[in-house]
Amino acid sequence: MRGSKSFALASRLFDPPTRERAWLLYSWCRRCDDLIDGQDHGHEMTRVADPLAQVAMVERLTDAALAGEVTGDAAFDALGVVAAETAMPPRFAHDLVAGFRLDAEDWRPRGEDDLFQYCYHVAGAVGCMMAAVMGVPPGDDDTLDRACDLGLAFQLANIARDVAEDDRAGRCYLPMEWLAEMDIPPGQHMKPPFRDRLVVLVRRLTDRAAQHEASARIGAARLPRRSRWAVLAAAGIYGDIAREVARRGAHAWDHRVSTGKAGKLGHVMGAWLAASRPITDVPRAASLWTRPR
Repeated sequence: MRGSKSFALASRLFDPPTRERAWLLYSWCRRCDDLIDGQDHGHEMTRVADPLAQVAMVERLTDAALAGEVTGDAAFDALGVVAAETAMPPRFAHDLVAGFRLDAEDWRPRGEDDLFQYCYHVAGAVGCMMAAVMGVPPGDDDTLDRACDLGLAFQLANIARDVAEDDRAGRCYLPMEWLAEMDIPPGQHMKPPFRDRLVVLVRRLTDRAAQHEASARIGAARLPRRSRWAVLAAAGIYGDIAREVARRGAHAWDHRVSTGKAGKLGHVMGAWLAASRPITDVPRAASLWTRPR
């Protein structure tokens, strides 16, 4: 599978039917992202002449796929298969496409709630769709919230890791209120004089990621064992990105942070053991940001 190596590894831990549906869903997510960002399986981003037109096309093909129509695009037809075989609410796919529109409109978060709204649209909604693939019923809001938590944790880790890369692309996902709080002028957060202040803000991102990851791990205990194994492995692999960014401090962007092969395999083995242990099911913390209903 081309694209995310971490997803490819974690998805292999699912039982065969769940794995196949996860790959089909991933192919749709990847195709949408590539069309709108001008990428090839998530790599080599190029400028798209009219990204909003691309979003409109993605919306049209997504609606057709969810309606059970054959679109002529394999990735969108794959979404149609997943929708037909699971109880996945269509709103989650619509919410993800809305996230693509935010990027196409060069949207920037003003406050922390805006940041989490964005993270929901581009990653939390995917967590909810994956929960449906794993058999979580659409009425189980608490487990869906936990699945959303994992997507939020992933996206917060990505934002923390990619601050410099996003800056080079003219993007910034740090809330404007956070930057103002640290007296960092707009567009200047990667400049050397502000590096120590940036570290404070990025650690805020990684702290939030850790909180949502912990919540997601509790929700994973409710899944079938193979699905629990895959989710816990993915949580560890992506969680390491946030932890390593925090550990590196001001040097977090000297070289791109990633989890190496040995680290990934370690998380796969650790997740296998964790999946067999009981986890105390405690109420989700009221302080955590909660997805829109």
